[in-house]
Amino acid sequence: MLGVRPVINANATVTVLGGSLMPPPVIKAMNDAAAQFVDLPELNLRVSERLAQLTHNEAAYVTSGAAAAITLTVAACVTTESQAFPTDAEIVMFASQRNGYDYSARFIGARIVEIGPSVDELRAALDRKPACVLWFAGAHYAAGALPVEEVVQCARQAGVPVIVDAAAQIPPVASLWRFTRDLGADAVIVSGGKGLRGPQASGLVLGKQAIVDNLRVHTSPKHELGRGMKVGKEELLGLLAAVEWTLAQDEDELLAGYERIVDDWIAGLQGLPGAVVERGYPSEAGQPHSRAVLRLTRDRDEVVQALWDGNPRISVGTFNLPPDAIALNPQTLQPGEEKTVLDALVRLLRSGEGQ
Repeated sequence: MLGVRPVINANATVTVLGGSLMPPPVIKAMNDAAAQFVDLPELNLRVSERLAQLTHNEAAYVTSGAAAAITLTVAACVTTESQAFPTDAEIVMFASQRNGYDYSARFIGARIVEIGPSVDELRAALDRKPACVLWFAGAHYAAGALPVEEVVQCARQAGVPVIVDAAAQIPPVASLWRFTRDLGADAVIVSGGKGLRGPQASGLVLGKQAIVDNLRVHTSPKHELGRGMKVGKEELLGLLAAVEWTLAQDEDELLAGYERIVDDWIAGLQGLPGAVVERGYPSEAGQPHSRAVLRLTRDRDEVVQALWDGNPRISVGTFNLPPDAIALNPQTLQPGEEKTVLDALVRLLRSGEGQ
């Protein structure tokens, strides 16, 4: 492909590698959509209605990615007027959850108010009547923040909506309704191109009808904030097909398959020179499956680079790990690639014996 080598992804559903791979029904849905014209606003409404039904939510909306979903959902909480964002809007976030994606929340000019893991601090921030609370799901965001159940309870008493960013929290598929239907958050945001295995340039907002109705005010084909975040008919039908496909899978067996791969990796890497292998749980995003984590005595970056430069090219994880560790994630592998990853690591570690 233009001289760009394909990658065996033992890393994660990261954007830099293309997120995930779409299954055949998703590709077919996108191809079918690409072959004809359609009334796009009507298709958008019908897809939204179907997605809301499938995910046990009042409403749904397809966006051009989870980051765009943050911007549009915050905009929906700030104002129902087009092109009229107030300059004093506030968004409450836990200081420990500040991250690169909160730029999407600040995109419309709203100011983030940081709080610590204290109910009193949360209530004081809510008394200021902010536009919303933005809470990030995932094990790496849990420390230093109150549980979402407490956040929702306090925010509901104050009449302030809660938005949950759960972009990478599938599996489990129940993330599509757990935060909203079960826990009472006003909206949840999910990436379309990660665990759902839909189009990479897609995201999903699920939750209250009022949130989605307000969100639509700002979106394409109108010439509003979301005009540059437009979603095509291909992404609309592709993401719908991805959600349908995901809901039809046996998630228990899927997760069990991941554990079998990790078991084989641990067995195959046990006792090799220059590395100690252990099970890491949950995944880097807090998903309910294991990874194989290697602690290396040789330079970690050299190992990562050697795998990347090898044939085939292999990507492994380093996110939120000690500087001497890499992680092997089974989620993004195609059948048989787990053995290729293992063989490459065994060769590499044996070649460095004595270092």
